[in-house]
Amino acid sequence: MANATNVLASGIEITGTIKFSNDMVIDGIIDGEIISESGKVTIGENARVKGDVKAGDVKLFGRVEGTISSNRCELKSKSRLDGDIKTKMLSMEEGAVLSGRTQIGA
Repeated sequence: MANATNVLASGIEITGTIKFSNDMVIDGIIDGEIISESGKVTIGENARVKGDVKAGDVKLFGRVEGTISSNRCELKSKSRLDGDIKTKMLSMEEGAVLSGRTQIGA
């Protein structure tokens, strides 16, 4: 289980900081920070995150209200980010909504 993927399914609500080192899939409601030094986080279509997301790789399908800091960030077609992005690489599909500032390549 060295590279296990952690899953927070739809219907789960958490208030507080989530820290992890591998991969995580979030499809629930989070009120707090999500932190991983180099892990990958996938924020599913049903997910609602109110807080900052710091991870090596972020894929956003759902909604985040907060700042995303990552090496790589993907905003998928039905995603919504109300906040800023600081990332080395950004991809944004048609239909994704970004309401904030971006800092790319830093």
